[in-house]
Amino acid sequence: MKSRNSPGAGGNGDPAPGANGGAKPKRTIRNAVLVGLLGIALVAGGFLFNLAQIWNTQTAKTEISAAPESPTQTATTKPSPTKKPAPKPVKPPPPPPLPMNILLIGSDHRKGDAPAPNGLPNQRADVLMLVHLAADGKHAYGISLMRDLWVPIPGYGEAKINASLEQGGMPLAVKTVESLFGQKIQHAVMIDFEGFRGITEALGGVDVNNPEAFTSTHDTRQHFPAGVNRLKGQRALEFVRERYAFVDGDYRRVANQQLFLRSTLAKLLSARTLTNPVTLYKLVNTAAKYITVDKGLNATALASLVYSLRNVRMQDAVFFTLPTAGFGTSTDGQSIILPDYGATAAVGAALGKDRLGQYAATLGK
Repeated sequence: MKSRNSPGAGGNGDPAPGANGGAKPKRTIRNAVLVGLLGIALVAGGFLFNLAQIWNTQTAKTEISAAPESPTQTATTKPSPTKKPAPKPVKPPPPPPLPMNILLIGSDHRKGDAPAPNGLPNQRADVLMLVHLAADGKHAYGISLMRDLWVPIPGYGEAKINASLEQGGMPLAVKTVESLFGQKIQHAVMIDFEGFRGITEALGGVDVNNPEAFTSTHDTRQHFPAGVNRLKGQRALEFVRERYAFVDGDYRRVANQQLFLRSTLAKLLSARTLTNPVTLYKLVNTAAKYITVDKGLNATALASLVYSLRNVRMQDAVFFTLPTAGFGTSTDGQSIILPDYGATAAVGAALGKDRLGQYAATLGK
């Protein structure tokens, strides 16, 4: 059965209201499912751009060296074949307009799921992250949104933010996050369970040091012992999805996603991956099968975006959760995450002024 929101306190595997004293989490966390995908896009994009430059250089040298020698006086004179002009070096794509906001969506859709009553795919947003690319082209910020955050969904009233994808597809999910922060989102990228499995398989698996043993409550009930686990495909998916096995529910799930992200990025940026064109091509081809993007994010726009971020270092990419007001219960009995309206307004203002780094620096203080 697919995980869906169910009524009742703690019905989503989260603690009952007040279980954490209504504390507002301010931990810096990274969301593995989609940030790992963004890392793949950046690494692969840079690789393909450099490969194109190398190919052009090598082709030019080959054509010059293969040109026939000048005929000798004793040889029969023949017309010299026309030399092909050497290919021009690949020019960098034009820079995209920055700052820019991109919504990353992890859908819980699975192959074979029946459509929802409204005819749209039967899916909810298992992961939502707003990525802000700063105007300087050197800094990136990711804001994780809790899937059970109770927000107004335009045209549908208040509901959990993950329901926006089911009610109106990617456009409504974008519109919901735009209205939450009062800021425009330029692009959206979505991947589902099949895509996540495929990408981790293409990467060859990721080694994650799991701090505490647990058994997944999803699908194949994978067991994850304490210590290093090799995760890929279905096993990786169940690791990053699990929340029911933990007392602190979704918060622990995000912590596990952080572990997975660190390991994924380490694998992506390792010399063995970066110097292996077979692995990189496999990643790119696999991602292309499963990623859904908005109409404006075509190949040219993506190439421009990837190239513009070539100078972003890991230490210049900051990810955090949108602060909340703790757990609560909706009027119809659902266990929900209460919004922190002050923090949401502050984040929206920081986005509008391209000062998200200053805001992020205040978290945890």
